[in-house]
Formats: sequence, structure tokens, C-alpha cells
Amino acid sequence: MEEKKVLTPAEMADLAVKALEDKKAIDIKVLNIENVSSLADYFIIASGTNRNQVQAMADAVDESLGRAGVMCKSNEGYSSANWILLDFADIVVHIFDEENRLFYDLERIWRDGKLVDPSELK
Repeated sequence: MEEKKVLTPAEMADLAVKALEDKKAIDIKVLNIENVSSLADYFIIASGTNRNQVQAMADAVDESLGRAGVMCKSNEGYSSANWILLDFADIVVHIFDEENRLFYDLERIWRDGKLVDPSELK
């Protein structure tokens, strides 16, 4: 039986970003929060234009990381799809509809985190 490679938090974030890009996510932001919080190493924030797209983005991230052997510890908000939170321990993915993203403004709340260009995750 083949042993799965354990992914680094950056590799996990990279897979999540690619899955979001595949579903045409809007304004993907990656925040490195490892020096700011013990919650996770990365927050990934993205938006979708409607409920179906937001749910499809969440499904794509969960499936992509699941194939890599990373299981979602918890998820919140899937049925309403205003703000879906996917907790993979080392990374937390926040997928919003556009209105709720503006309202909650996580980028401002977590501004002490370092904004990372997704190309740096490789």
C-alpha cells in the first residue's frame, strides 16, 4: 500500500487556491497568520457570485484536499452558503457571497497576518 505524503500547510493552501480558481472564485486572498494566531497557519478567503457557486467552491476544496489525504475537521454554513468555513487545522478556508464578504471584512480583522501571493505557496 502506498503511503501518502504529509502536506505542509503551504501545500495545503496551494491545493485549496487551485480548487477555488477552478470554480472561478473571485478575489482569492491568502493570509499567513502563523505568527498572529494559533488557529491555523493560513486563512484563505474567496467569494462567489451565488449560492450554487459558493457551495461548488467548498465542494471542490474539500474534494481536492481529501484526495491528498487531508480531511476537513469541521465545516460551517454550507446550507445557507452566505459564508462557508472549512477547517483543515493548518488552513482555514472562508468562502463568502459578495455581500457577506464585505460585511465581515476578514482581511481587515486579520490585517496583522501577512498577505501571501498564491504563487509563493508552491
